[in-house]
Amino acid sequence: MPACPFETFPALSPLPVLHAFTGRVPGLDVKIDRAAALDRLADHHGEIRAHIGAGAHRFITAEQVHGASICTVTAADSAPVAGADAIITDDPTVCLGIYVADCGPVWLVDPVRRAIGCIHSGRKGTDLGIVSAAIEAMVKNFHCAREDITAQLGPCIRPPNYEVDFAAGILRQCREAGLVSVHDCGRCTAAEADRYYSYRREKGQTGRMLALLALR
Repeated sequence: MPACPFETFPALSPLPVLHAFTGRVPGLDVKIDRAAALDRLADHHGEIRAHIGAGAHRFITAEQVHGASICTVTAADSAPVAGADAIITDDPTVCLGIYVADCGPVWLVDPVRRAIGCIHSGRKGTDLGIVSAAIEAMVKNFHCAREDITAQLGPCIRPPNYEVDFAAGILRQCREAGLVSVHDCGRCTAAEADRYYSYRREKGQTGRMLALLALR
């Protein structure tokens, strides 16, 4: 097993995708800036990609600027995708990746059209409606039917450890967009120091969890 712990979600496991959410690596010093922390985590995250069967996929991440830009990607695109906080694809050779350390990771899967999306939605992105926009992009670009899309919200910071319940906003956007299968793991990154990195709890000097998603 990889040294880096990871989790999967019951709502996504039956679908034709590979997915994972990485956790805190025991004993790894990440009390450094983001770029250096990601460098130290890179091999661990690579092991997880290989473990779930996505090691040979083209790994594509987003720049993540706390905006609401959605980009459709293929294996030909470079990474990280500039200016994007959400990336969507129907390319079966691509593995999408989103880094978080309190913001909400959102997985979108349409098993009928075989299209997927990964979203970075924190307080700002949620206020800007990035989840709604990503769903609309999947409908427009891949002709997804809303009722076929499954949404999964992963661990993120939540009250009482944060003053805004943006997780509730993410779930509301999914339902208002017409999604029927909407799921939330309910975990708070700031409440489980031994399991997750938390930007707020660790005052900015910490690692990042990685949300992974690829078509099977």
